Amino acid sequence: MTDYRQKYQMTPVVGWLLQDRGGMILLAILMAAAILIPTANLLVPETSAFHVPTWMLSLLGKYLCYALLALSVDLIWGFCGILSLGHGAFFALGGYSMGMYLMRQIGDRGVYGNPELPDFMVFLNWTELPWYWYGFDMFWFSIVMAMFVPGLLAFVFGFLAFRSRVTGVYLSIITQAMTYALLLAFFRNDMGFGGNNGLTDFKDILGYSLQSDGTRSGLFVASCVFLGICYIVARGITQSRLGKVLIAIRDAESRVRFTGYRVEYYKLFVFTVSAVMAGIAGALYVPQVGIINPGEFAPALSIEIVIWVAVGGRGTLYGAVLGAFIVNYAKTFFTGVMPDFWLFFLGGLFIAVTLFLPKGVIGAVPAFGSPDRQSILTTIRKRIADRRANEGGKL
Repeated sequence: MTDYRQKYQMTPVVGWLLQDRGGMILLAILMAAAILIPTANLLVPETSAFHVPTWMLSLLGKYLCYALLALSVDLIWGFCGILSLGHGAFFALGGYSMGMYLMRQIGDRGVYGNPELPDFMVFLNWTELPWYWYGFDMFWFSIVMAMFVPGLLAFVFGFLAFRSRVTGVYLSIITQAMTYALLLAFFRNDMGFGGNNGLTDFKDILGYSLQSDGTRSGLFVASCVFLGICYIVARGITQSRLGKVLIAIRDAESRVRFTGYRVEYYKLFVFTVSAVMAGIAGALYVPQVGIINPGEFAPALSIEIVIWVAVGGRGTLYGAVLGAFIVNYAKTFFTGVMPDFWLFFLGGLFIAVTLFLPKGVIGAVPAFGSPDRQSILTTIRKRIADRRANEGGKL
């Protein structure tokens, strides 16, 4: 394979981006979507066939947040072999951090007119704001917390788990147990996060109304930008020397450990980075859907995220993004037309992908520059060519 970095004296980032055909296509689509879709919503008349309605803009923004969440899971599962069933917790924690800021922005416009306390606290006869709500009246603080809280939880959890050499299905079980514990905790009214109703009835963000088309377009563009940035970061990790070690850990962890590498440190780093990405996805998700509640901690969501990655193509990054869009569009369609059929379809889809598309949907199309990710069609062509060559040699 041509080394573009040496041939054109390019920086490492540009060099491996040029070799990542799928990533280049993804970034180009994100750039085009960030420009064209908000333009079609704000400037194109509603009577035009090219007009994008506001509801569709919000729906696509939600899909982008899910795609970023799937990307974070693929980073650890596809390249390090860590099957986490707890990333829904990191996603929800990032969402709650943003939701707390949005609740503080309501002020005296709430039902009870209290300038300091959110409505649910007034309803529960709380007299003062809890200490862990301090600072969330500042946007920058909520953004920092949306990354810091999931990252800190992942660091502490990962340090204890990886130091104890918990791997495989056991790690998956305890990550799901962590998610379920947080689910039960956030359902409690005395936790100060709205109980089972969660946080909702948001008014504005940075002084701009969340109901305006301009704000929704801005959130959509932000989702595109952060998805692109996180993709570049994830691809940079996987293409570096660190990424080579991660792949080795995925394929033969004991051998890597015996060669002298501190495996737990590598796994801890990528697990923490992945949790931060999930937190960013949650922070972008909440202002676009208008609510965050303990349901986001549900273990079923974390399992569904794994299905997104498997459907799109594990270990490709861009495949996870594609899988998130495919599955969530199918969910939107079936829950609207045949809601009782959705879970059967989801289970059947996962079984079909496991049996017939082990490399995901991305494995059924031509490979995007990676020799170990050849498409099914390419594999069939090579087998036919090898068979003909063998037959010709026998003659």
